[in-house]
Order: sequence, then C-alpha cells, then structure tokens
Amino acid sequence: MNYQHQQLAAGRWQQLSFFEQMANIGSEVERTILWKEKGNKEYSKKAFERALELLDLTIADEKNKTRLKELTRLREALADFFAFDNEFFSGDKLWRSYFYPFNWAIRSKL
Repeated sequence: MNYQHQQLAAGRWQQLSFFEQMANIGSEVERTILWKEKGNKEYSKKAFERALELLDLTIADEKNKTRLKELTRLREALADFFAFDNEFFSGDKLWRSYFYPFNWAIRSKL
C-alpha cells in the first residue's frame, strides 16, 4: 500500500498514545473542513484521505483493539459526512467537538 504518512505507517504510529493518534486524526479532519470552507475540493479530499489513512492505522494498532467498535463507527460516520449522503446528519461543528478533547488532552500535557 502507498501511504501518505510513510514513517508513521512503518511503525512510528504505534508508538503514539491513543490520544495522540486521535488528535492527529482530528487535525486532518480540521484541515478537511477548512479546505471545504475555502472551496478547495481537491485539498479537502486529500486531507480527508489522510485522515482515513491515520484512522486505519489506529484501527490496525493492537493497543486499540478494545476500541474497535468506536473507531470503525467513527470511520463510517466520517465517510458518510465527507464522501456520501450524510445519513447520520453530522456536521462540521460536531466533528470539531468530537476531536477537540483529544487535542486539549495532548496540549495540557505540554
């Protein structure tokens, strides 16, 4: 598989805590939203693909096996919102609210 985040896919991602992983995914989701708001569909799509890639790495990480239900549902809901018909009725505000605590937790450790 051809990864955008090659170093992370090579094993570095598994060294990050779950909160760090989720904060990084949230950053890509935020980029997806920002590019969408600016009207740049190509950049928004690329950011979304990177978010899915990081989420897939998180799902594959052995330490997250007890969180598989939440992670796979998250992937489904993100895909529904950004790529399909938004049957779950999510929105930009919801995604920002979902990922904000992960970013806050990581930043509070600094």
